[in-house]
Amino acid sequence: MADVYCSHLRLPGEPGFWCFRLDGQGLVRDLRPEAVHAAEARHHRHWHWQGDWLSPAAVDLQINGLRGLWFGHLEAGQLGRLHRALAWLRRQGVDAVCPTLITAPVARLRRSLALLRRVRQRQSAEETRLLGAHLEGPFLAESRRGAHPRRHVQPPDPGQLKQLMQGFSAEDVALLTMAPELDPHHGALTWLAEQGIVVSLGHTEASQAQAAAAFAAGARLLTHTFNAMPPLHHRAPGPVAAACMASGPVFLGLIADGIHVDPTVAVLLTRMAPGRVVLVSDALAPYGLAEEGRYPWGKRWITVRQGVCRLEDGVMGGTTVGILEGAARLARWGRNPDEAILAATVRPRAALGRGDSVVQHLQDAALPQLLRWRWQPETGRLSWATPRLSA
Repeated sequence: MADVYCSHLRLPGEPGFWCFRLDGQGLVRDLRPEAVHAAEARHHRHWHWQGDWLSPAAVDLQINGLRGLWFGHLEAGQLGRLHRALAWLRRQGVDAVCPTLITAPVARLRRSLALLRRVRQRQSAEETRLLGAHLEGPFLAESRRGAHPRRHVQPPDPGQLKQLMQGFSAEDVALLTMAPELDPHHGALTWLAEQGIVVSLGHTEASQAQAAAAFAAGARLLTHTFNAMPPLHHRAPGPVAAACMASGPVFLGLIADGIHVDPTVAVLLTRMAPGRVVLVSDALAPYGLAEEGRYPWGKRWITVRQGVCRLEDGVMGGTTVGILEGAARLARWGRNPDEAILAATVRPRAALGRGDSVVQHLQDAALPQLLRWRWQPETGRLSWATPRLSA
């Protein structure tokens, strides 16, 4: 295939229009502001993008399962199904995920990590990539445990933490959520950061001061902001304010289903913490299944109604709303497509320390692995598709 000159496209968060050369292998080359190479349109086949956006595919830092499979309850006989489920997820525009394991006995967590490693080592290019897991627990505040089993929630213990991680590295565990008030001297936090594991604060009773101290000590993320933590209050600002005010590269995870966080508050968060909001799905195993209803979660049961999952006691446990649907909703609520696209694609990578430049993630990338976005301001609709060059 001859080179194609692509013009009049937008990049999320970048001013003006951009252009690039699509080479014969389908790779993005020479991505630059449009004025620099406007004359090249005379020398190449031309593809006008009509002002649509180009971005990397999504990265989901918090997803508990999909297509009837739980990452935390995997069995060896289910690995083939998981490969097929991950191929389905790639077709939903998701490049990579941190498979999330909620609070459980250490032995089960280690077994899940070992099985996920086996899957990761055998993945094909057609699948959503498994990154290191997100351990959401067990070092959580019992009073803010939410859907986490009470009997396995515990304060961080150095010996148990090292037992949990023995034989595993940051390739196996990318992210760990913990309540910082249970680690007042930051011994566990510091040790995790030294291993290259991103520490997120969540399921916590922390005050603003406690959360701010943890962010200063190296924590880099707030897990599902506003949920399972003290609210943002004018006399007790709590961890949300600490994350918004942090001077370092601290990000705030947001579930944009419209239920976990009201749409108005979700938009307010993007304005309180510009450049820091990261979308997550917090999807559970029923995600990707057609029917709502009742589903097993280990020895417990959840009920799915309108995309929200609840335990039998009514406690909210997650969603069946994918991350890119969350981006579409956030764009509609705030009328800001750039913010929504960045929050689902570039910032999750930045939260993991993998670069915060959209240009970096697009330059020399294979175009079919990227996303093309179209914004319809009259309806507030943001949609995405795999970029395809017509013959």
